[in-house]
Amino acid sequence: MTEMLQGSLCERLDPRETPDAAIAMIDADGTVVGWTTTAQRLVGYLAAEVVGQPVSTVLPLTRRTLREWSSTEQCLARGGWSGTSTVRHRDGHALKASMRISLLRGQDREIHWLVSGTDITSLSPVATTGWVRDSLLTRTPIGIVVRDRDLHCAWANDAMEQQDGVCCDQRLGRRPTDALPGTDTERLEGVMRQVLDSDVTAVHEYRAWPPTDPCREHAIAASYFCLQDADGRAMGVCCMSVDITAAQRARERLAILSEAGTRIGNSLDVMQIGQELADIAVPLLADYVNVDLAESIEFGEAPFARIGPLDDRRPVLRRAGLASIHPGIPESPWARGELVSLPPGSPFTTVLSSGRSHLEPVLDGSPGTWFDHDPDRARTMRESGMHSLMVVPICTRCSFLGTAVFIRTEEPTPFQEDDLLLAEELVSRTALSLDNARRYARERSAALTLQRNLLPPRSVQGTAIETASRYLPADVDNGVGGDWFDVIPLSGARTALVVGDVVGHGINAAATMGRLRTAVHTLADLDLPPDELLTHLDDTVRRMAEEDADSHDPTRVTGATCLYAIYDPVTRKCTMARAGHPPPAVVDPHGTVTFPHLPTGRPLGVGLGTPFEAVELELPEGSRLALYTDGLIESRDHDIDTGMKRLGNALTHPGRSLEGLCSSVIDTVQTQSPGDDVTLLVARTHALSPSQTTCWELPSDPAIVRHARALVTRRLAQWGLQRLEASTELIISELVTNAVRHAAGPILLRLIRHQVLTCEVSDTSNTLPRLRHACAVDEGGRGLYIVAQLCQRQGARCLTRGGKTVWAEQELDAGI
Repeated sequence: MTEMLQGSLCERLDPRETPDAAIAMIDADGTVVGWTTTAQRLVGYLAAEVVGQPVSTVLPLTRRTLREWSSTEQCLARGGWSGTSTVRHRDGHALKASMRISLLRGQDREIHWLVSGTDITSLSPVATTGWVRDSLLTRTPIGIVVRDRDLHCAWANDAMEQQDGVCCDQRLGRRPTDALPGTDTERLEGVMRQVLDSDVTAVHEYRAWPPTDPCREHAIAASYFCLQDADGRAMGVCCMSVDITAAQRARERLAILSEAGTRIGNSLDVMQIGQELADIAVPLLADYVNVDLAESIEFGEAPFARIGPLDDRRPVLRRAGLASIHPGIPESPWARGELVSLPPGSPFTTVLSSGRSHLEPVLDGSPGTWFDHDPDRARTMRESGMHSLMVVPICTRCSFLGTAVFIRTEEPTPFQEDDLLLAEELVSRTALSLDNARRYARERSAALTLQRNLLPPRSVQGTAIETASRYLPADVDNGVGGDWFDVIPLSGARTALVVGDVVGHGINAAATMGRLRTAVHTLADLDLPPDELLTHLDDTVRRMAEEDADSHDPTRVTGATCLYAIYDPVTRKCTMARAGHPPPAVVDPHGTVTFPHLPTGRPLGVGLGTPFEAVELELPEGSRLALYTDGLIESRDHDIDTGMKRLGNALTHPGRSLEGLCSSVIDTVQTQSPGDDVTLLVARTHALSPSQTTCWELPSDPAIVRHARALVTRRLAQWGLQRLEASTELIISELVTNAVRHAAGPILLRLIRHQVLTCEVSDTSNTLPRLRHACAVDEGGRGLYIVAQLCQRQGARCLTRGGKTVWAEQELDAGI
């Protein structure tokens, strides 16, 4: 018999996995006293053929074997035997079955046996592995109860007492409603009666609060089988049940972790991630959760290192996440976003110094504990009923990001080790998302700081022009870009307006933008016309691209677009050219918006092509120019024409201030987190009155220098600038003398009084003078050097019609 019944004592099987198991009931003498329809399907015998017959008719069991088992301590202690056996089918062939023989007790301690089995060959390999092998490992005790037609308990095994805490004497002879307090017994009895009436096996799960553990809800899974007598009539119902609380809690934990994977870390905002952790844990794990993060990581800075046990320094934490089952979160003395204090000797400082989690199943708030140093928390603990605590450090790469605190108030069950393991897994996943967000915030902050430091002030007020601007960075998915704008003062009271857009996003785009902005400033100082400036800027961009190609850095970006315009308040003319950039918007004093036709030009750095072309417009005084990047007019849902029409409608407000106009234009952006940077520069033009400028045409004659000084002296007297007469006479003498010596044809002398006094001398020569130091034996070469000592700025520019202009600027309050 030992060889035929290969197995081990009391292998535990889950009845939910075997709803079609064959069930038979045997008395102490080995006679079959109960049979089921599933048993008939397995071995082919009707109830009338086996009930009342020895069990050896079907199974290799004898009365002697059963008597030996009933007196064996090991079998009695473990409740029976389980393993694999060979079963004889009615037609004579043998079946290999997984068997379980359980010891049942009745009134007066009478013994019966319940046999359950399943044909192994009918199971798939996967099912066989899951049903047989896993059952050997799980060791889950199965409770068995046999009830008569009136649902009174006739037989039960010892495992049922372990499962629901009801002893055999209290169970036998009673219905479920009399023996199972705290259980939905009426529903259970309904399921049993349905099985008795239909002879169909049923599987049912229910909740119970056994007397041995009344504070914790238990999940019970049960299978119900109808037992038949020799006449095939229902004689009772057999219930095989197992406590699946641990398995269900494991599934719940897996569900929590699965949900955490989808909900935590979708944002790159550290405060939002902290709140996501709190929202996940309440109420699935705790009744109240708070998440405190190091204040530095919100700005992308490095987290703090572990503090020593004797270290008086305590890190500054900010409350990032709060969640509670109670409205208003009364458990937290601090609101979300506020700084949180850490009392000395508390579990929070212990966690930060040791790096290990703290579990306090029963929270002790009595005098002499760490609550003495934290009266606010002590009072909150008493008022809210906190009774169990877990503190888990949020750390990654040996650095601490903060702490997560889990507390139970309404849930009576204290935290256990498995709860701590789940909390640590949640916090571990959150820590990775927080560290990624911190690193992103650091890079984004560096890029934004770089870009904002490279951009000019938002508004510029001048004699020739006044401006206002807006910059809206790209959304968090794409990061900061390389948009820039500039307002550059030029000689002759002119002003250059620049808007550009570097391809790409991130800190590399911002760095490239800074290089291009510096290049534009340098080229603007040479007083180049817009088309020539873009040509030189294109050469600069292509040279940068070649250098980046040699460095094999795939993150470098050098492609760009640019619009460059020069406004002259004396002539009210604006000359502009563009390199692949959207055209400007021009608003006349009456509010009419036009987009002047400018040759598009190729983007900067794309290679050789047609030269850039400049267009000159005459603007009425009080006109407004709007320069922008494509992020303002382009979107995934609308084309450029729609965006330009929207921009034009926003600019049609002649009486609105420039700041208000910028705000109304930015409000037209579809979202405040666009996919590309948005840059807007709005300028209102002014014209210099005829009284602010004077121009003389002089012959190319050395004697004219003296006359030129007299003309300038009289004009300065009319303007009330006599204090500048001496320095201005010296400047005019040198500039006119150079024009007479080195050029032919008429000489044009012009004075402009605006924020500075500008002296300009124009001639027909295309050779620009250079400032140099003359040697001791040189008779000349000191003129421009003398001019440079007398003025604030000086320079020279070529004229588009030919010739050049040499100029010098003096501060209006200067003198010698």
